[in-house]
Amino acid sequence: MQPKSGISKITAIVTIIIVIGAVIVGAYYLLIPKSTTITLIGAGATFPQPLISKWISEYNKQNTSVVINYQGVGSGGGIQQIKGKLVDFAGTDAPVKDEEMNPGEYLVHIPETMGAVVVAYNMPGLTGTLKLDGETIAGIYLGNITKWNDPKIAALNPELSLPDQDIFAAHRSDGSGTTYIFTDYLSAVSDEWANEVGKGKSVDWPVGVGAQGNPGVAGLVSQNPYSIGYMEIAYADLNNIPYAWIWNEFSEVFIKPTLESVSKAAEGFLEEMEEDVRISIVNSPDPDAYPIASFTYILLYEEQNVYGVNADFEKSKALLNFIWWAVHEGQDYSEDLLYAELPPEVVEICEDLLRSITYNGQPIITG
Repeated sequence: MQPKSGISKITAIVTIIIVIGAVIVGAYYLLIPKSTTITLIGAGATFPQPLISKWISEYNKQNTSVVINYQGVGSGGGIQQIKGKLVDFAGTDAPVKDEEMNPGEYLVHIPETMGAVVVAYNMPGLTGTLKLDGETIAGIYLGNITKWNDPKIAALNPELSLPDQDIFAAHRSDGSGTTYIFTDYLSAVSDEWANEVGKGKSVDWPVGVGAQGNPGVAGLVSQNPYSIGYMEIAYADLNNIPYAWIWNEFSEVFIKPTLESVSKAAEGFLEEMEEDVRISIVNSPDPDAYPIASFTYILLYEEQNVYGVNADFEKSKALLNFIWWAVHEGQDYSEDLLYAELPPEVVEICEDLLRSITYNGQPIITG
C-alpha cells in the first residue's frame, strides 16, 4: 500500500494539471473570435421574388451565419427604402435614373435575371389559347374595348368562340416594376397609349381595378370570371391562370412566353448593356422574341459605407458575396421557376459592376 504522502503528491499534481487545462481552454475561448450572424435586409420588386426567395433558402444552407430577408413591396417601395437607407439592397424592374438618386449616393444596378410579363385571363369555357397584339391590349386598358367578343379580339382569334361578356381589367395599385415593363411595352406599340397614359411604375389607369403586388393581380384574375391582368409568368403558372400569346410585329407571328423567347429578347441589346445595363428589351426586333420581357435588377450603393445601411466592412462583404453567388451559382435555379438565366456576357458585366463597389473607397471584391 502506497503511503498517504505519496497519494497527496499525486492528487496535487492532478489538480495542477486540471487547473492548467482549464486556464488553457478558457484562454482559447477568450482569444478565438466567436462566430457571429450577419443579417441582410432587402425589399422591392415582386417580379423576381420567387427566385430571390429560392436563392435565400439555398444560400443559407451553405452559409448558415448569413441571414437574408426580402420583402416584396413593389419596385417603387424598394427604391424608396434603399434611398432612405432602410435596407441593404433593393429589387427593381424599373431602372433608377441618375437624377432620381440621392446626390453623391450612386445606386449600382446588378442584372439578376430575366422574365416575362404575361397577359393572363380568366374566361370560363374557353378552349384554345387567346392571342393578342399590343394595340388590342392597349385598347382594353384604355377602355376602348369592353367586350370579349369585340371585333378586334375576334379578328385575332378566328378559331375561338369568344363570349359576349364585359372585360374585367386588373392592374397594379402599388408602384410597380411590372407596371413599368407593361406600360413600357404599350407605349412602344401604341401611340394612343403613349400619348394618353405613358409609362411608369405608377400610371393613371383609364379603367380597371388595382391590387397590391403580382400576387394581388393574380388573385383578382383568379377570382373574377372574364377578367384580364398582367403579371410575372411565375405567378400565372403558380395559380394555374392561362395567358395569351403576343404578336411580334417584326416576324408577324404570335409568340408564346417561354424561357427561349425571353432570352431572345435580350440578344440584340448585349452590346448596349456594356455601356449601361439600364435598358429596355420590350418589343425586341428579334423575330423569335417574346415582346413583353425584361431584365430585373438588384440595387446596391456604389460606396457601401453609407450611414444606416451597412454597419461594417464584413457586412458589406457578405452582401456582395451573396449577390456574386446569385449571378453565378444562383442562376441554376432560374429555369425551374420560369426565369431565364443571364447570358454569359451579362454575367461578366455583373462581375465588373460588383468589383466597382467600394467600402471607404476601396474595392470589396478583389479577385
